[in-house]
Amino acid sequence: MSHRRSVLLLVVTSILWSFGGLFVKSIGWNSYAITCFRSLVALIVLLPFVGRPRLPRSWYGVLAMLCYTGLICTCIMATKRTTAANAILLQYTAPIYSLLAGHLLLRERIRRRDIVSIGALFLGMALFLSDGLAGGAMSGNLIALLSGVFYGLMGVFMRKDPSGRPLDNVFWGNLLAVLIMLPLIGKPVWTPTNLTLIVLMGAFQLALPYLLYSKAIHGVTALEITLITVLEPIMNPVWVFLSTGERPGPLALMGGVVVLGTVVLHELPLGRRTKPLI
Repeated sequence: MSHRRSVLLLVVTSILWSFGGLFVKSIGWNSYAITCFRSLVALIVLLPFVGRPRLPRSWYGVLAMLCYTGLICTCIMATKRTTAANAILLQYTAPIYSLLAGHLLLRERIRRRDIVSIGALFLGMALFLSDGLAGGAMSGNLIALLSGVFYGLMGVFMRKDPSGRPLDNVFWGNLLAVLIMLPLIGKPVWTPTNLTLIVLMGAFQLALPYLLYSKAIHGVTALEITLITVLEPIMNPVWVFLSTGERPGPLALMGGVVVLGTVVLHELPLGRRTKPLI
């Protein structure tokens, strides 16, 4: 797949992921129930595309599956336990892990442009979330930080897996998430609204974007995967504004411009001709 098409698929993936916050806030269940039934719906949607899923045949496939499971479990748990701003900011430490793991495992070069982009990314995210940053619960902050590790390493392991079938890792990861969360769901209240929202969440916020993600990851670097998908938290307040009329402040707008500008500048063709640092 061409680099341009891979970038486009990751942008669409980010947009679909960005609806997660609205879904989580709208479903009155605990994080375990949301994670469990979201993954169950995703399994049903993914099955026709996976066909006969193969179990991981290498340690990299196993690690990719575990990182995916860890990510989809911890991201919702963190949102429930700390502020949304903290959860997003700490999760998107992921580019650091992608950059280092991509260099060590995939032999991807580290360029000066990559280092500058990560620095600009964190500056933009800090500005973007400055109005909402708070102490939050330490457990939630640690879980959010862990979700960033899972996310940063997941794409690297999927690309390193010799089977070349990342969608299998996604399928088994969702099944594992269902099995882990099922004993913890309590007694979720089933209403027509909750049922509709969890089906939409599982199908369009989880299954469909990971279909696109699995196709895109072999056409970009490990750093680009996490750098481009940082558009996800930037799109979150757009949906909040459209649904509630809540306007972001000037610092948030400035931070959004910095993040979007960083992603666009990093993806300019000129960036591929810069000399690597390592």
